[in-house]
Amino acid sequence: MTSQTTPQRHYDLLIFDWDGTLMDSAGQIVAAMQRAIQDAGLPERSPEQLRDLIGLGLNDVVGRLFPHIDPQRVRSWLSAYRRRYFSPASRAQLFAGTQQALDQLLAQGYELAVATGKGRRGLDEALAHSGIGGRFACTRCADESAPKPAPDMVDDVLLRTATLAERALVIGDTTYDMGMARAAGVDAIGVACGVHDAGRLHAGGARTVLTSVAALPDWLAQQNCVGVTD
Repeated sequence: MTSQTTPQRHYDLLIFDWDGTLMDSAGQIVAAMQRAIQDAGLPERSPEQLRDLIGLGLNDVVGRLFPHIDPQRVRSWLSAYRRRYFSPASRAQLFAGTQQALDQLLAQGYELAVATGKGRRGLDEALAHSGIGGRFACTRCADESAPKPAPDMVDDVLLRTATLAERALVIGDTTYDMGMARAAGVDAIGVACGVHDAGRLHAGGARTVLTSVAALPDWLAQQNCVGVTD
């Protein structure tokens, strides 16, 4: 009998972060935050401080930026930020090659989902603006469960898609994504196009770090080439 290697897919479900992973939005988020801080008369924060917190839920961001500020002033900042971020000028674009990669993965039989630090309103607007909303079987947001790095969003996606943790893969650009995956018992890989650099992503538990989601189909194909022998 002739021996041959049969490709064996390691994952069935791919769970994507949104900002900094699928959408090139970090710069616009930081700009909206800075203008909102000015509008609310709050102490200035550097772009680096703001950028480092992208991916967390908004309440966690506020708690880390202004832990000793009067809650009323913080609420003013939240209102100003939402006005800034949801203005038409704040609409970001998908990273190059993202839509093509998602379509390729769908054609190969993968199920796709999103777990994001965005609120539901923000994600729904981004999905509509980008035109890729129909590609995801399930989406979960930070205002619908405990935010990253808690495992709740991934746990919800696994439950809703009836997927075992070992058959899922998280793809994200921050250590918060890696921590969320680790807490849920799910593998994770990083993309270097977003907020945290490759060193931090590896230290956070990423199996590997790709340049962007556009490189994901090829990476998955390489993993699948380690098959079984008949």
